[in-house]
Amino acid sequence: MKVLANDGISKSGIEALEKGGFEVITTKVAQEQVANFVNSNNVSVVLVRSATKVRKDIIDACPGLKIIGRGGVGMDNIDVDYARSKGVHVINTPASSSESVAELVFAHLFSGVRFLHDSNRSMPLEGDSNFEGLKKAYANGIELRGKTLGIIGFGRIGQATAKMALGLGMKVIAADKYVDNATIKVDFYNGQFINVEIITEPIEDLFKHADFITLHVPAQDGYVIGTNELVAMKDNVGIINCSRGGVIDEVALINALDSGKVLFAGLDVFENEPTPEIKILMHSKISLTPHIGAATLEAQDRIGTELAEQIISILKSDK
Repeated sequence: MKVLANDGISKSGIEALEKGGFEVITTKVAQEQVANFVNSNNVSVVLVRSATKVRKDIIDACPGLKIIGRGGVGMDNIDVDYARSKGVHVINTPASSSESVAELVFAHLFSGVRFLHDSNRSMPLEGDSNFEGLKKAYANGIELRGKTLGIIGFGRIGQATAKMALGLGMKVIAADKYVDNATIKVDFYNGQFINVEIITEPIEDLFKHADFITLHVPAQDGYVIGTNELVAMKDNVGIINCSRGGVIDEVALINALDSGKVLFAGLDVFENEPTPEIKILMHSKISLTPHIGAATLEAQDRIGTELAEQIISILKSDK
């Protein structure tokens, strides 16, 4: 059987699939050519990340398709229910990239509280001519230790983020419609650990008390954070979004940054991908990355291996 990994797959994933008897194709096929390629090459499995979309048209056009796999958590680029109604298995890897995304959250947090995103732009231009001026401009940093991190969405990634925050000495509060509480195990290098029980609370309370807010929610209709929510937050709050574009009203965010209500933002995802608004890209108070939350070598190895294991298990049981 053939597997099309249209958005790429790790070497470990390829090796696991080949060991299981699959031929892996990593040719990048344009979105509009996916259905034709799948049919003409007798592809049974299509694997995607976030770039390729597998909608109703592709599912209808490819009767030989047995599995659609998403390397990562969110599956908003796949018509999941429709595929399953047609007998196509849909799989993802919800646990493989949690730590990678959580670490990127803290990369943005550290960048924001120490102005790294802006000083890394300014130092090459002015470092030799205005060193003392830049030193003064970036001197009023903030420590994360002792501050309150509010986590919106307390699934696997939210909990991985909480673990890192607790390790830094932060207080953690969380809001989630579907999770009432969670026990966070904070591991240390020498085998010791502590368990911290976190009970979720109404999002309105989180807005009132959080010094920094990070979102870990799926794509959805409407904004999780808009003008009213920004008004309800503490002054000088920092906001991080490494989940999905479109959950923050970017116009309202820019207004809040310009007014000083929001101290800084860190964005890995955007309302308009792959062409984010220029006002977002050029803003001096926004730390930016191009949707790379799960893009670590370790996470991609775990994702590839986990997808391979699921594919082999499903197709063996279907025989």
